[in-house]
Amino acid sequence: MVMDCTASIPLSIQLDNGQCALGFSLDVQRIIDSVSHDEAGATAVFIGTTRNSFKGKVVTRLEYQAYSTLAIKTMANIVRDVQAAMTAGDSAAARPIIRCAVHHRLGVVPVGEPSIVIAVSAPHRKEAFVACERILEDIKAKAQIWKREYYENESDETAEWKANQ
Repeated sequence: MVMDCTASIPLSIQLDNGQCALGFSLDVQRIIDSVSHDEAGATAVFIGTTRNSFKGKVVTRLEYQAYSTLAIKTMANIVRDVQAAMTAGDSAAARPIIRCAVHHRLGVVPVGEPSIVIAVSAPHRKEAFVACERILEDIKAKAQIWKREYYENESDETAEWKANQ
């Protein structure tokens, strides 16, 4: 069951090392700039966009809904967990993630537009890439966000809600 808790949107949580947010638009450059830091030797960025096809069908748009108050907390916990996991057992890597920003869009997302932006700054590229991918995969698996795909030549009533994977 999809729960539309959009009344309190946009939502954001400030973290010690960044921010998680849900909203109806994404300013990609502002998100990337928010993780800038003089100690960072690398910034990894993932931008997930609506593609125009899925399994041979022409996609016209996606729509995202979330149980927003729970989803934002889940996103923040994922960032904290990834930070802790990357720091555990390696005293030399006291700050493998310097800053992190995770912003997920809600509502209608047309083809070619971003639905999620993850930006991670770290002292080295390997840590930035690893953290960015872990955060993405965990958000797709755990965050209470659902998407609905709309296809060309099909009525809106046949569009299916899918887990955000």
